[in-house]
Amino acid sequence: MFETIRLSQKVDKEQYKKAMPELEAKLGELQRQAKDLKIPILVLFEGWDAAGKGTLINELLLCLDPRGFNVQITLPPNEEERLRPFLWRFWTRTPEKGRIAIFDRSWYRRVLVERVDGLVKKSVWASAYDEIESFERQLTDDGLVLIKFFLHISQKEQKKRLTRLASNPATAWKVTEDDWRRHKQYDEYLQAAGEMIAKTHTESAPWTIVESHDRRFATLKVFETFAQTVQARIDAMKSAAARPAPPRPAAPAEAPSFSILNRVDLSPALDREQYGKTLKECQAKIRDLEYKSYKKRLPVLIVYEGWDAAGKGGNIKRLAQGMDPRGYEVIPIAAPSDEEKAHHYLWRFWKKIPKAGHIAIFDRSWYGRVMVERVEGFCTEEEWKRAYREINEMESQLVSFGAALIKFWLQIGNDEQLQRFQARQADPNKQWKITPDDWRNREKWPQYNAAVEEMLYRTSTTYAPWTIVEANDKLYARIKALQTVIHAMETRLK
Repeated sequence: MFETIRLSQKVDKEQYKKAMPELEAKLGELQRQAKDLKIPILVLFEGWDAAGKGTLINELLLCLDPRGFNVQITLPPNEEERLRPFLWRFWTRTPEKGRIAIFDRSWYRRVLVERVDGLVKKSVWASAYDEIESFERQLTDDGLVLIKFFLHISQKEQKKRLTRLASNPATAWKVTEDDWRRHKQYDEYLQAAGEMIAKTHTESAPWTIVESHDRRFATLKVFETFAQTVQARIDAMKSAAARPAPPRPAAPAEAPSFSILNRVDLSPALDREQYGKTLKECQAKIRDLEYKSYKKRLPVLIVYEGWDAAGKGGNIKRLAQGMDPRGYEVIPIAAPSDEEKAHHYLWRFWKKIPKAGHIAIFDRSWYGRVMVERVEGFCTEEEWKRAYREINEMESQLVSFGAALIKFWLQIGNDEQLQRFQARQADPNKQWKITPDDWRNREKWPQYNAAVEEMLYRTSTTYAPWTIVEANDKLYARIKALQTVIHAMETRLK
């Protein structure tokens, strides 16, 4: 790949001075248009040490309104970051719609520095390609413009630049022992970089290799690529707005003709005495497993979904009752805030991923995309159909990281829900639990039922299966959930 790159390309001073004013004005105008159209832009710079990443980033920033961008510098992960999936720190720093994020190095560190320096096993960096591909596709499918630059210089040129920097007292601090060590490993890094570009050069997230021996040539290429890429997205959005809506996308594989939920036997029940005894045993066991999970740095995610009034809150309360509050967090999921709406819908859930050794209990979750947002029309059909794959990919990454992921659907009958609604309405101490939305959602039971059926069918995987909890009897439902958590944590700890 790199053999075909002509590093000798140059731009003379006059040509550069003539082209730059127009390009600088163009970039500023494109930033304003992208803000108005709410287009998020992410620009990442990878490349050799001393290739000029800092210089080019500074040149780019001088053309932009500083209120509309932020620069992210990617250093080796700190302790907080090492305790979470490797993409966590990048998901949480993706730009809002209408803003620009510029990354000085990025998630590609895993398949470059961490690979060549042996900081992670081959199985880890090799699997990172799939995670990176899904990460970038999810962002670009959601409308983000992703521009990837690799600044290329020869080993000879790199040595010359490192020597020049090291010999100047004002810049000697920029050159470290690691820089010289990586210089000696140039061929190994060249091979890794070539494989990285070949595996991650996609239609929606292509690489641009920047010949960086000549600063003026490199600057013009970066500016022109930025301008062309952003302009193409703006033109595409304006064109799409001007033409009729496209036909519906092809549906995914057919959902099952049988009903998963109708097969659930809702008759199981427990008497109060048996419940009380088993509850104490389960809570003691969970407290012990919480401590063992902390010691072994096992992250645990427990997801509760279910019908309104199915008993999620009471179930979570009994689960958490015996746990050390320093080791878990209950995360209630409501309608997204304005900040959350300005990001990919998974962004707010990635922010809440627990660090290794801690437990996160989600009272509703990312599955809102394929239930509430689908039924209520808060997202497009294309978006919720795409979400099945995106959710499966995210959960696969969590489990690959080592997490125990436990997912509950609390199932109750239609008549049981009505009785619980009426009981809440009649009890002054529980009236706060029932809202007009609950009654309105009940009227859409068939639509929600169809959405739940498809959700269970498409997202119950070998690595993150759903557990359907028969919840007409609250006591039985609580014990089944606690016993499921115990089994899952014990299995994962082994």
